[in-house]
Amino acid sequence: MTEVAGQNLQRHLAGNPYPGRGIVIGRNEREEWIQVYWIMGRSPNSRNRIFVADGDVLRTEAADGSQLADPSLVIYNAMRQSGIRFIVSNGTQTDTIFDGFQSGDFFVDGLLAERHEPDAPNFTPRISGCLAMPDDGARMWLSVISASRFDSGHSEHRFFRYTDVPPGYGFCVTTYQADGDPLPPFQGPPLLMPLAGSSDEIGDTYWRALDEGNRISLAVKRIDPDGSSSDIAVTNRYARN
Repeated sequence: MTEVAGQNLQRHLAGNPYPGRGIVIGRNEREEWIQVYWIMGRSPNSRNRIFVADGDVLRTEAADGSQLADPSLVIYNAMRQSGIRFIVSNGTQTDTIFDGFQSGDFFVDGLLAERHEPDAPNFTPRISGCLAMPDDGARMWLSVISASRFDSGHSEHRFFRYTDVPPGYGFCVTTYQADGDPLPPFQGPPLLMPLAGSSDEIGDTYWRALDEGNRISLAVKRIDPDGSSSDIAVTNRYARN
Protein backbone atom coordinates (compact mmCIF):
# COMPACT_ATOMS: atom_id res chain seq x y z
CA MET A 1 0.00 0.00 0.00
CA THR A 2 2.86 2.39 0.81
CA GLU A 3 4.46 1.68 -2.56
CA VAL A 4 1.20 2.30 -4.44
CA ALA A 5 0.59 5.60 -2.62
CA GLY A 6 4.13 6.78 -3.35
CA GLN A 7 3.84 5.81 -7.01
CA ASN A 8 0.56 7.71 -7.34
CA LEU A 9 2.14 10.82 -5.81
CA GLN A 10 5.05 10.63 -8.25
CA ARG A 11 3.08 9.77 -11.37
CA HIS A 12 -0.06 11.86 -10.99
CA LEU A 13 1.44 14.91 -9.27
CA ALA A 14 5.25 15.12 -9.38
CA GLY A 15 5.44 13.72 -12.91
CA ASN A 16 2.41 15.59 -14.20
CA PRO A 17 2.73 19.26 -15.19
CA TYR A 18 -1.00 19.95 -14.88
CA PRO A 19 -3.33 17.81 -12.72
CA GLY A 20 -5.22 21.07 -12.05
CA ARG A 21 -7.05 21.60 -8.79
CA GLY A 22 -6.90 18.72 -6.33
CA ILE A 23 -8.30 17.33 -3.09
CA VAL A 24 -6.78 14.75 -0.73
CA ILE A 25 -8.68 13.54 2.35
CA GLY A 26 -7.39 11.05 4.91
CA ARG A 27 -5.37 10.99 8.11
CA ASN A 28 -1.74 11.04 9.17
CA GLU A 29 0.10 8.64 11.49
CA ARG A 30 -1.02 10.68 14.50
CA GLU A 31 -4.59 9.82 13.43
CA GLU A 32 -5.31 13.49 12.82
CA TRP A 33 -7.68 13.97 9.90
CA ILE A 34 -6.23 15.89 6.97
CA GLN A 35 -7.79 17.75 4.05
CA VAL A 36 -5.44 19.06 1.35
CA TYR A 37 -6.67 21.39 -1.39
CA TRP A 38 -4.63 23.13 -4.07
CA ILE A 39 -5.15 25.26 -7.15
CA MET A 40 -3.06 25.57 -10.27
CA GLY A 41 -3.37 27.97 -13.17
CA ARG A 42 -2.41 28.50 -16.81
CA SER A 43 -4.35 31.66 -17.67
CA PRO A 44 -3.62 35.07 -16.08
CA ASN A 45 -7.06 35.07 -14.42
CA SER A 46 -6.50 31.63 -12.85
CA ARG A 47 -3.03 32.56 -11.66
CA ASN A 48 -4.13 35.83 -10.10
CA ARG A 49 -5.25 34.19 -6.84
CA ILE A 50 -4.34 33.54 -3.24
CA PHE A 51 -5.84 31.46 -0.44
CA VAL A 52 -7.13 33.25 2.65
CA ALA A 53 -8.01 31.30 5.81
CA ASP A 54 -10.60 32.89 8.10
CA GLY A 55 -11.39 30.62 11.04
CA ASP A 56 -12.70 27.34 9.62
CA VAL A 57 -13.31 28.89 6.17
CA LEU A 58 -10.80 28.82 3.31
CA ARG A 59 -11.55 31.04 0.32
CA THR A 60 -9.87 32.20 -2.84
CA GLU A 61 -9.25 35.89 -3.43
CA ALA A 62 -7.61 37.85 -6.22
CA ALA A 63 -3.96 38.58 -5.59
CA ASP A 64 -4.43 41.81 -7.55
CA GLY A 65 -8.07 42.91 -7.61
CA SER A 66 -7.46 45.34 -10.44
CA GLN A 67 -6.46 42.44 -12.72
CA LEU A 68 -9.42 40.16 -11.95
CA ALA A 69 -11.21 39.57 -15.26
CA ASP A 70 -14.02 37.16 -14.36
CA PRO A 71 -14.63 35.97 -10.77
CA SER A 72 -17.35 33.43 -11.58
CA LEU A 73 -15.19 30.28 -11.61
CA VAL A 74 -12.13 31.42 -9.67
CA ILE A 75 -13.44 33.14 -6.51
CA TYR A 76 -15.27 30.92 -4.02
CA ASN A 77 -15.22 29.33 -0.57
CA ALA A 78 -13.07 26.21 -0.81
CA MET A 79 -13.48 24.88 2.75
CA ARG A 80 -16.31 25.22 5.27
CA GLN A 81 -17.50 23.40 8.37
CA SER A 82 -21.05 22.48 9.38
CA GLY A 83 -20.93 21.03 12.89
CA ILE A 84 -18.88 17.82 12.67
CA ARG A 85 -18.84 17.89 8.86
CA PHE A 86 -15.83 19.33 7.05
CA ILE A 87 -16.38 20.35 3.43
CA VAL A 88 -13.86 21.02 0.66
CA SER A 89 -14.46 21.69 -3.04
CA ASN A 90 -13.16 23.49 -6.11
CA GLY A 91 -16.08 25.88 -6.52
CA THR A 92 -19.35 27.34 -5.34
CA GLN A 93 -20.64 23.85 -4.52
CA THR A 94 -18.87 24.27 -1.16
CA ASP A 95 -21.70 26.61 -0.20
CA THR A 96 -24.31 24.36 -1.81
CA ILE A 97 -23.18 21.43 0.33
CA PHE A 98 -23.02 23.62 3.45
CA ASP A 99 -26.52 25.01 2.89
CA GLY A 100 -27.83 21.50 2.33
CA PHE A 101 -26.35 20.31 5.62
CA GLN A 102 -28.05 23.23 7.37
CA SER A 103 -31.36 22.02 5.91
CA GLY A 104 -30.83 18.37 6.86
CA ASP A 105 -29.63 17.09 3.48
CA PHE A 106 -26.79 14.65 2.92
CA PHE A 107 -23.56 15.23 0.96
CA VAL A 108 -24.92 13.57 -2.16
CA ASP A 109 -28.21 15.50 -2.07
CA GLY A 110 -26.52 18.87 -2.38
CA LEU A 111 -24.55 17.81 -5.45
CA LEU A 112 -27.15 16.07 -7.58
CA ALA A 113 -28.27 19.35 -9.17
CA GLU A 114 -24.69 20.55 -9.75
CA ARG A 115 -23.09 20.38 -13.19
CA HIS A 116 -19.53 20.52 -14.50
CA GLU A 117 -18.06 23.98 -15.06
CA PRO A 118 -19.23 25.76 -18.26
CA ASP A 119 -15.69 26.51 -19.45
CA ALA A 120 -15.70 25.02 -22.95
CA PRO A 121 -13.71 23.33 -24.38
CA ASN A 122 -12.27 22.02 -21.08
CA PHE A 123 -15.56 21.48 -19.22
CA THR A 124 -13.68 21.29 -15.93
CA PRO A 125 -15.08 18.77 -13.43
CA ARG A 126 -16.42 19.95 -10.10
CA ILE A 127 -14.63 17.99 -7.38
CA SER A 128 -15.82 17.90 -3.78
CA GLY A 129 -15.10 16.10 -0.53
CA CYS A 130 -16.47 15.81 2.97
CA LEU A 131 -15.34 14.31 6.26
CA ALA A 132 -18.05 13.59 8.85
CA MET A 133 -17.37 12.63 12.47
CA PRO A 134 -20.51 11.03 13.98
CA ASP A 135 -20.35 8.98 17.18
CA ASP A 136 -20.31 5.68 15.28
CA GLY A 137 -17.14 6.48 13.33
CA ALA A 138 -15.73 8.84 10.73
CA ARG A 139 -16.92 8.76 7.13
CA MET A 140 -15.36 10.29 4.03
CA TRP A 141 -16.92 11.17 0.69
CA LEU A 142 -15.41 12.32 -2.58
CA SER A 143 -17.32 13.42 -5.67
CA VAL A 144 -16.43 14.12 -9.29
CA ILE A 145 -19.00 15.81 -11.56
CA SER A 146 -17.70 15.81 -15.13
CA ALA A 147 -19.12 16.36 -18.60
CA SER A 148 -20.88 13.38 -20.13
CA ARG A 149 -18.72 11.47 -22.56
CA PHE A 150 -21.71 11.43 -24.94
CA ASP A 151 -23.02 14.99 -24.63
CA SER A 152 -21.22 17.92 -22.96
CA GLY A 153 -24.63 19.41 -22.19
CA HIS A 154 -25.05 16.74 -19.51
CA SER A 155 -22.99 15.77 -16.47
CA GLU A 156 -21.89 12.46 -14.99
CA HIS A 157 -21.96 12.28 -11.17
CA ARG A 158 -19.57 9.91 -9.40
CA PHE A 159 -19.56 9.47 -5.61
CA PHE A 160 -17.13 7.54 -3.43
CA ARG A 161 -17.62 6.70 0.27
CA TYR A 162 -14.94 5.49 2.70
CA THR A 163 -15.34 4.30 6.29
CA ASP A 164 -11.93 2.73 6.91
CA VAL A 165 -8.85 4.81 6.07
CA PRO A 166 -5.61 3.62 7.69
CA PRO A 167 -3.34 6.24 9.30
CA GLY A 168 -0.81 7.71 6.90
CA TYR A 169 -3.01 7.58 3.80
CA GLY A 170 -5.64 9.56 1.96
CA PHE A 171 -7.63 9.50 -1.27
CA CYS A 172 -7.20 12.06 -4.04
CA VAL A 173 -9.19 13.46 -6.93
CA THR A 174 -8.05 16.18 -9.32
CA THR A 175 -9.78 18.10 -12.07
CA TYR A 176 -7.54 16.88 -14.90
CA GLN A 177 -5.73 13.71 -15.82
CA ALA A 178 -2.82 15.57 -17.41
CA ASP A 179 -1.93 18.67 -19.41
CA GLY A 180 -3.50 19.12 -22.82
CA ASP A 181 -5.63 21.31 -25.05
CA PRO A 182 -8.39 20.73 -24.22
CA LEU A 183 -7.51 19.46 -20.77
CA PRO A 184 -8.50 15.80 -20.28
CA PRO A 185 -10.75 15.32 -17.21
CA PHE A 186 -9.79 13.13 -14.27
CA GLN A 187 -10.62 9.47 -14.87
CA GLY A 188 -11.15 6.47 -12.66
CA PRO A 189 -11.64 6.16 -8.89
CA PRO A 190 -9.79 8.35 -6.36
CA LEU A 191 -6.08 7.66 -6.03
CA LEU A 192 -4.46 6.40 -2.83
CA MET A 193 -1.93 8.99 -1.62
CA PRO A 194 0.52 9.26 1.30
CA LEU A 195 -0.23 11.58 4.23
CA ALA A 196 2.96 11.31 6.27
CA GLY A 197 4.04 13.64 9.06
CA SER A 198 2.62 16.83 10.50
CA SER A 199 0.27 19.10 8.57
CA ASP A 200 3.24 21.35 7.75
CA GLU A 201 5.22 18.39 6.43
CA ILE A 202 2.27 17.18 4.39
CA GLY A 203 1.82 20.66 2.92
CA ASP A 204 5.49 20.78 1.99
CA THR A 205 5.32 17.33 0.36
CA TYR A 206 2.41 18.26 -1.88
CA TRP A 207 3.63 21.77 -2.66
CA ARG A 208 6.98 20.38 -3.83
CA ALA A 209 5.21 17.69 -5.87
CA LEU A 210 3.19 20.22 -7.87
CA ASP A 211 4.69 21.72 -11.01
CA GLU A 212 6.63 24.85 -10.03
CA GLY A 213 5.44 26.82 -13.02
CA ASN A 214 1.74 26.09 -12.57
CA ARG A 215 1.16 25.76 -8.81
CA ILE A 216 -0.66 28.73 -7.27
CA SER A 217 -1.88 27.99 -3.73
CA LEU A 218 -2.18 25.05 -1.35
CA ALA A 219 -3.95 24.60 1.98
CA VAL A 220 -3.88 21.85 4.60
CA LYS A 221 -6.66 21.56 7.16
CA ARG A 222 -5.69 19.53 10.24
CA ILE A 223 -8.62 18.13 12.22
CA ASP A 224 -8.37 16.56 15.68
CA PRO A 225 -9.19 12.82 15.70
CA ASP A 226 -12.54 13.52 17.39
CA GLY A 227 -13.32 16.56 15.22
CA SER A 228 -13.28 18.92 18.20
CA SER A 229 -10.95 21.48 16.63
CA SER A 230 -9.13 22.23 13.39
CA ASP A 231 -6.70 24.66 11.82
CA ILE A 232 -5.68 25.62 8.30
CA ALA A 233 -2.16 26.27 6.99
CA VAL A 234 -1.80 28.10 3.66
CA THR A 235 0.99 28.36 1.08
CA ASN A 236 0.61 31.04 -1.60
CA ARG A 237 2.79 31.61 -4.64
CA TYR A 238 1.81 35.27 -4.80
CA ALA A 239 1.35 37.99 -2.19
CA ARG A 240 -1.67 40.22 -2.12
CA ASN A 241 -1.13 43.41 -4.14
